[in-house]
Amino acid sequence: MSCTVAISNSPVFSPSSRVSSSLFCKTSSSAASASSPETIKNPSSSSSPSSPFRGLRLQKPPPSSSGLIRNSSGSGSTSPSILKRKRPARLEIPIVSLGFGNTPVAPSPAPGRERDVVEAEGDGYVVYCKKGRREAMEDRYSAAINLQGDSKQACFGIFDGHGGAKAAEFAAENLQENIIDEIEKGKDRQIEEAVKNGYLRTDAEFVKEDVWGGSCSVTALIRKGKLVVSNAGDCRAVVSRGGVAEALTSDHRPSREDERNRIEAMGGYVDFKHGVWRIHGSLAVSRSIGDQYLKQWVIAEPETRILGLEPELEFLILASDGLWDKVSNQEAIDLARPLCTGVNKPQPLSACKKLVELSALRGSVDDISVMLIQLKQFC
Repeated sequence: MSCTVAISNSPVFSPSSRVSSSLFCKTSSSAASASSPETIKNPSSSSSPSSPFRGLRLQKPPPSSSGLIRNSSGSGSTSPSILKRKRPARLEIPIVSLGFGNTPVAPSPAPGRERDVVEAEGDGYVVYCKKGRREAMEDRYSAAINLQGDSKQACFGIFDGHGGAKAAEFAAENLQENIIDEIEKGKDRQIEEAVKNGYLRTDAEFVKEDVWGGSCSVTALIRKGKLVVSNAGDCRAVVSRGGVAEALTSDHRPSREDERNRIEAMGGYVDFKHGVWRIHGSLAVSRSIGDQYLKQWVIAEPETRILGLEPELEFLILASDGLWDKVSNQEAIDLARPLCTGVNKPQPLSACKKLVELSALRGSVDDISVMLIQLKQFC
């Protein structure tokens, strides 16, 4: 069988001696008159030499038994054979779910495994924690009241984990116990040193676990009429002194001049990356529990402040940086105070919720944990 291809009469495609004659053949008249869709009519038989189309003939391709079948009008017939393509086998395309790149979508956590909100109330304190946009909540808290059978003694803490929640969990379970143990060893003679040893001991124990991640911490120990507030990292403690906010801690960040000087004196460096000052371009806090890979520069030693429980000290707020990055110290006191002081039915939990909601409304995507302690309960 032969077929005809119509090509525009252009200098490029006009037949000439430069085109091998073995590539073309003239179509028979019977092929030109065929009505099959596979047959292309040749206009050259009726056109003049000036016609815009010329007939070119392609050699008949050899028959193929794999993809084409040969049809004819009958045995010995002179009519051309028509090539028809077999219908390909149906393709079964599997339906799959893909994540980014070539990574399959991770299975969703089991219901109830991760909680978006945690709230608790106890004698003299409330706490409210809300998960940010991370996959899992990394903040933790601790609260121990009636220490040694004394209702006027307690220990509280907020722990903000990074690189996972392991360090925050470990600190919440062990830090206050280590602090109390160190205080009892020193028999209250040097309580600031005892708290420091409690932090360092907790850090050393966690580092031995060889687990990734770290945690910022802020703790408040109420003991024998004194308020002992300590921190390592950027969790913060703010007290209401007659309605005036007073920060009892200072955030440990590489942007602090004394912290940067300490890091550089130990052979480290601080640089500005993604809009934040970081140690070695990585960690945005300069003190924490854990962070073994930066332990040479990121220390767990806390800064401590001790106050007497005076009547003008109304309540204490311990919170992670998820709050303080969006809400100022005085704003926090102003929002919480009407719900906590001078009212018949204080609503400290509502105050914590409002603080968390305000931070989230202002764009915080971090975990937000807020603890409010009614100090007059322990006077």
